[in-house]
Amino acid sequence: MKQQKPVKLVECPRDAMQGMHDFIPTDIKASYINLLLKVGFDTIDFGSFVSPKAIPQLQDTAEVLARLNLDHTSSKLLAIVANLRGAATASMYEEISYLGFPFSISETFQQRNTNSSIAQSVDTVKQLLELSDKNNKTAVIYLSMGFGNPYGDEWNAEIVEQWADQLVGHGARILALSDTTGVSSPEKIKAILPGLLKRYEDVEIGLHLHSTPNTRNEKIQAAYESGCRRFDSALKGFGGCPMATDDLTGNMATEDLIGYLQAKNEPLGLNMDYWQEAVAYSSKVFL
Repeated sequence: MKQQKPVKLVECPRDAMQGMHDFIPTDIKASYINLLLKVGFDTIDFGSFVSPKAIPQLQDTAEVLARLNLDHTSSKLLAIVANLRGAATASMYEEISYLGFPFSISETFQQRNTNSSIAQSVDTVKQLLELSDKNNKTAVIYLSMGFGNPYGDEWNAEIVEQWADQLVGHGARILALSDTTGVSSPEKIKAILPGLLKRYEDVEIGLHLHSTPNTRNEKIQAAYESGCRRFDSALKGFGGCPMATDDLTGNMATEDLIGYLQAKNEPLGLNMDYWQEAVAYSSKVFL
């Protein structure tokens, strides 16, 4: 019998904070992330190297990084980049393990999110993969709008598979199928994810789902039962993508995910005392 892969949890304070209008002081961001680093998540999506005009909240990512204590954590750091300039900057930091790039299968959203076309973004992915290899980083390619889009751009499961094929063909080894606006459903997850997991056994395929509170648990269940073992989430479901809609759809709530996986007896290796500290401290971050 084939052994199940261990579950990887990716906590996303970057995604939780990026859409907030009032600037969160750098020291508060760093203190919050330092608590999350103690919990034992596989990865912390901590910041992004993008234009401060696009995401003003994250203009201090380098300063936050300088304040992080990585001496006693097993968690790895992931930074989001939107172009090669940002990727080159992020690559300079030894502490960062993963460079995340949002590759949208919606032409409208790719332009809106990265100010480039899908065709241009394919070239960016190729160069990002090369840059990552040269700098001992690993690229995480997000298949953004992977469950549909609000712009009327064509979407179906075959389009998702075609882009996954192309990205894996270019050398991507981690894909995160992303529901940017909360349009995923258990039916869509079960229709798309198992086929991708079976087709790319040597590729790590995860889910970055956005959701309203009343649909979180059914999506978690569908993802887990479909074989997903890499989950992105954010404490209390804070956040959303400000480049997608004005009315943000929150992230998958980490506490819901933890509760579900614990009920399935998944060994998560989390320090729940530090988790509770992070939950308490979050009231200083998300006012």
